[in-house]
Amino acid sequence: MTATQVRATCPHDCPDTCALLVTVENGVATEVKGDPEHPTTAGVLCTKVARYVDRTYHADRLLYPMRRVGRKGEGKFERISWDEALDTIATRLKGIAARDPQAILPYSYAGTMGLVQGDSMSLRFFNHLGASLLDRTICATAGATGYKYTIGGSMGTDIEEFQNAKLILIWGGNPIASNLHFWMRAQEAKRRGATLVAIDPYRSLTAEKCHQHIALLPGTDAALALGMMHVLIQEDLLDHDYIGKYTLGFEDLKARALEWTPERTAATCGITVEEVVALARLYGQTAKRGEAAAIRMNYGLQRVRGGGMSVRNIACLPALVGAWRHPAGGVQLSTSGTFPTDRAALQRPDLLKGRSPRTINMTTIGDDLLKEASPEFGPKIEAVIVYNANPLAIAPDSSQVQRGFEREDLFTVVLEHFRTDSADYADILLPATTQLEHVDAHLAYGHLYMMANNAAVAPVGEAKPNTEFFRLLAARMGFDDPCFSESDDQLAAQAFNKQDARAVHFDWESLKRKGWQKLNMPAAPFAEGGFPTPSGKCEFYSSTMARDGLDPVPSYTAPYESAASNPELAARYPLAMISPPARNFLNSTFVNVQSLRATEGEPHLDIHPNDAAARGIAHGDMARIFNDRGSFVARARVTDKARPGLVVGLSIWWKKLSSDGKNANEVTSQRLTDMGRAPTFYDTLVQVEKTAHATRDSTRDETL
Repeated sequence: MTATQVRATCPHDCPDTCALLVTVENGVATEVKGDPEHPTTAGVLCTKVARYVDRTYHADRLLYPMRRVGRKGEGKFERISWDEALDTIATRLKGIAARDPQAILPYSYAGTMGLVQGDSMSLRFFNHLGASLLDRTICATAGATGYKYTIGGSMGTDIEEFQNAKLILIWGGNPIASNLHFWMRAQEAKRRGATLVAIDPYRSLTAEKCHQHIALLPGTDAALALGMMHVLIQEDLLDHDYIGKYTLGFEDLKARALEWTPERTAATCGITVEEVVALARLYGQTAKRGEAAAIRMNYGLQRVRGGGMSVRNIACLPALVGAWRHPAGGVQLSTSGTFPTDRAALQRPDLLKGRSPRTINMTTIGDDLLKEASPEFGPKIEAVIVYNANPLAIAPDSSQVQRGFEREDLFTVVLEHFRTDSADYADILLPATTQLEHVDAHLAYGHLYMMANNAAVAPVGEAKPNTEFFRLLAARMGFDDPCFSESDDQLAAQAFNKQDARAVHFDWESLKRKGWQKLNMPAAPFAEGGFPTPSGKCEFYSSTMARDGLDPVPSYTAPYESAASNPELAARYPLAMISPPARNFLNSTFVNVQSLRATEGEPHLDIHPNDAAARGIAHGDMARIFNDRGSFVARARVTDKARPGLVVGLSIWWKKLSSDGKNANEVTSQRLTDMGRAPTFYDTLVQVEKTAHATRDSTRDETL
């Protein structure tokens, strides 16, 4: 028996983008492990991806094309051939496109983060067709927009420097669950004497292991950053040289920050004055001593009405104290903007040929699927092609999403590995390859390595890569542009701009052999300014924001749903709810892995003892969580991990695998953020009541 190792890359929506080594014996993958030579992976994988072989060969893998034979949502299908599936899809799409191609909508996101299998050949297809564009905003665009206004792009501190910091603020994230390899660096910094502070409404696993946890109210992060600025300015914990040389608009920022006294900040955030002052002093004094003060922001803090401004305000802090001077200082939200990715070459927007199709926001899919044709909206959506996404589980206001996909006149195609909630609503259900079965190229949003994924094994059953499906469909539709004949390797070779100084050493064949290659970047990217903003400086005042109709100076926007901003609503629904990721799931991926789901147990709701007692809820009771949008049930865990007035439902469960067929997105809103058109998952008020016991349907308990 001959065993070989194939270099691969984790494809999932995680900043770590791990380098993998896949062991293959006689054409079968037998083990996936982390590459010990890759500096960020360091041979370590999360429990989810360490079991990736089991996922590829899962007994419930979709292996053949299928056609729906039952009601939408019932999940009843019959096997058909690829030829029949492609002919059916092409015939339906041709008929719709003849009336108006904008009635066809792609729906995809981060089921794979690959540049090839994500949105290369697929967007070529939809651009050539003239279909509606999809605003892919459901995760990070609020923060990315606020960060870009301030810093100029999604770039910042190198993860490989964090262990040298003396202070790390972990703001709005739980890296033990969602950023393991950063957490390893943070733990090393802690062993070397660094102070770790978690800023999060919820006392997560990460917060429990930090020196301090500041449990602010959801949606008030922008106010805390302004309060910190107030103290930094009043106590002159500033780097005046850095401010003078490398920032723009300090006097405007100063005037705004001086409005945010520690008392006002504390009242807004639901914390103490002492916490505001001590945090600002800790941050400012660390930098003043010439030690590295670092901030690791994550996506939790931006999923509220003022999420973009929250990220903008926090991104101002390093420039105020000169933290960018140190390689281990500054801030990281995402590194994705560091990569010179050639998306135009991959996606070919020129195929639109001057057309400007309408754009549908993926966050508002529930409402948009139910809209009739109108001059303002355009044509009614008649077809949806779902790939790399599970909208029935992950989109907000889930009951509305379900009503949209239940439409008998909506033609739905789903490419998937398993029968997800969304797959049950497909008219045509197609088997997609996993990461072990196709070629891809990757950037990262938590480190600085270009990554290659080699196909380790042949596709199982009749599964096909996303790219191959769209090539075949393009041929059925009569698209003859040569770009639809390019192979996955040809696509991957176009992924990065080789003329860019950061990637001049890029060559696809050598990247495939090695698996990874670091970008050419300075250790401290903004030590001497050089921000990719219009001014070249960190912009405390942004004229671009002013032109976009936004406050050009850091400010605070209260949540849509809070006791302070909407007391009438809060009288009926007095508890704030957030639904951060469960440790053993990744968005809605891995929920059907029985061993991982068994570790999570069942959907839970963490509720503070005071809030539980007021509702007669004991630990272990079933609770109904509800508001005007809907309801779901979960097992109550009475714990002070949730601050008073807050409940926490770790997510995202497949609805079909929960006891009542629902998940936390029954109660979330389709409202959008202040900038970036992003969702407001954590801007939600609910009421909670004790309810009758609900039992999981054991027939749905898939195993590995």
